[in-house]
Amino acid sequence: MTQATAHAIPPSAPGVLLRTGVLALVAVLVMAVALSAGPRAGAILAIGLGFGLALEGFRFGFTGPWRRMILERDASGLLAQLLAIGIVACAALPLLAANGAELKGAHAPIGFAMVGGAFVFGAAMQVVLGCGSGTLVNAGSGNAIGAVALPFFAIGSFAGAYHLSWWTALGRLPVATLDGTGGLAITLAGLAGIAALALRLGRKGSHRLPARYWGAALALAVLAILHLVVAGQPWGVVYGLGLWVAKAVVAVGGDLSGSVFWSAPANAAQVEASLLTDVTSLSDLGLIGGAALVAWWRAGFASPVGVLPARAWVAVIVAGLILGYSSRLAFGCNVGAFFSGIATGSAHGWVWFIAAFAGSWVGIRLRPALGLEARK
Repeated sequence: MTQATAHAIPPSAPGVLLRTGVLALVAVLVMAVALSAGPRAGAILAIGLGFGLALEGFRFGFTGPWRRMILERDASGLLAQLLAIGIVACAALPLLAANGAELKGAHAPIGFAMVGGAFVFGAAMQVVLGCGSGTLVNAGSGNAIGAVALPFFAIGSFAGAYHLSWWTALGRLPVATLDGTGGLAITLAGLAGIAALALRLGRKGSHRLPARYWGAALALAVLAILHLVVAGQPWGVVYGLGLWVAKAVVAVGGDLSGSVFWSAPANAAQVEASLLTDVTSLSDLGLIGGAALVAWWRAGFASPVGVLPARAWVAVIVAGLILGYSSRLAFGCNVGAFFSGIATGSAHGWVWFIAAFAGSWVGIRLRPALGLEARK
């Protein structure tokens, strides 16, 4: 058999016994977390696994649909995102109104740094074809670009949080939220308005959602509602990544007292505590694991990116750093700001969406110049 022939044969899917064994191992790991850190921690890890299974299983995300809307006028992916947000809002806003002491929304202020951070984040996510959750999914499924970008995303998230107080001092408005029945009505009307605009600008027929988009929207919505109820806070991504680096810095003798963010009592305590006590870390780890499980189930982690020049890999590293840094300034990524922000009534989620979508338009046009349109 020649080398070319060998590469032409796709990897075979794992056998039934092996699959059963791996599923049992995953269940054992979840139970181990539940026993060591409490049932709530085990449940959050399981929900994170669900996010990874849904995103990779349905081949759905946040970056790709925006790209297709801009380049191909295909509105279907964006419509599926709006549908999922609307479903979550219908549950989340009443839950927050009735349980304000136990649950909190993804609420953040609008400011110069927030708007600029969202714009830059939108551009960078199109450069690496992955937002916060997308980078985790891509890394978990074996995509080389995602695997390279992820550690630099985490470093950027740590650094952005370290400097956050300086950026927010440039000017910001008080936190504005949409609450109760009136807030839900405005949120749903806003989502419907964006959907109508997407349909207006989209090409004919793109209003028809493929079955996998329906599945993804419903699965993400259910998991996001469960996450809010179990964790007491909405689904997020960015904080956990920065926390991992903060822990590493402290472990090697670093001092975080110079940062208003990392020296704040709650964050300082979290840096010292077990990783299994952090909600976002648990869901992030689950998301990576769920994506990896789906990729392996499908017959391996092969995720070819083509032949890329050296400048493309440099661009991936820089974009990863920018993704992490800008997401902290913007108070979240597509998940924490756009998805969870809008679904829990934060006005900053709407502004984030507009700025990040504009940034995506720029990022899409940067990819060829950076050598990221692969040569086959």
